[in-house]
Amino acid sequence: MPAREPVPRFLEPLLGVVFDLDGTLVLSHHDFGRIRSTVVRIAERHGVMPGRLSVQEPVHRIVETAREEMRTKGLPDTEFFRFEAEYSKAVDEIELEALPRTVPRPGAPQLLQGLASRGFRLGVLTRSSEHFARAALDKVGLAPFFSYLRSRSAPGPAKPSPDSLLLVLREMGVPLDRALFVGDHLIDAETATRARVRFYAVLPEPSEATAVTMTTDRFLAAGASAVARDLFELAKHLDVRATAHAA
Repeated sequence: MPAREPVPRFLEPLLGVVFDLDGTLVLSHHDFGRIRSTVVRIAERHGVMPGRLSVQEPVHRIVETAREEMRTKGLPDTEFFRFEAEYSKAVDEIELEALPRTVPRPGAPQLLQGLASRGFRLGVLTRSSEHFARAALDKVGLAPFFSYLRSRSAPGPAKPSPDSLLLVLREMGVPLDRALFVGDHLIDAETATRARVRFYAVLPEPSEATAVTMTTDRFLAAGASAVARDLFELAKHLDVRATAHAA
């Protein structure tokens, strides 16, 4: 058997915290089923054989499979680029429909205020578009906490590529062993563990579509160092307990 990689050595104290956005800091209840079916339909218009893609897969997996199918059929890269531009525009429009109903996740303002008051550098890494991410943070009053934000609209890789997290941490000036990534989905755990960055999971709100499938055991198996049931418990993990419950 090949030797297992050593567990990364994390240093204390933490210097910076990067958060996933939707489900972690804000609740917008995107219509993910519609998003996935839209991406599949557009991929089929660009040459992917019907039935090759599953609407049960996350969007990034659908896109990866579509690229492989296009290459297998010998389609030029320009066809994939046209598909990418078309589905990105469609997904952006669907995301923005959720903006009016987007609210902060309970405990988010207090948690961020507590972290900011202790001098943590704070960032956001999201697969949402730049437009939606910034508009959502502004709508719920969390924008002032974040000078650093990387979305799927940014040049280069997006989650779950570890490079997406490494790039935002580089912008923040935070070493990997002094960093923490917080999210509510296994894609977040995958991103952090591949980047060898400490990961704390927050269980989804009960109203979220992933609430049933995202469990403590699954997060721990995926490499989470800790799992919190909500942002108030996360505040305790990060030693900002008193601030987290402030009015």
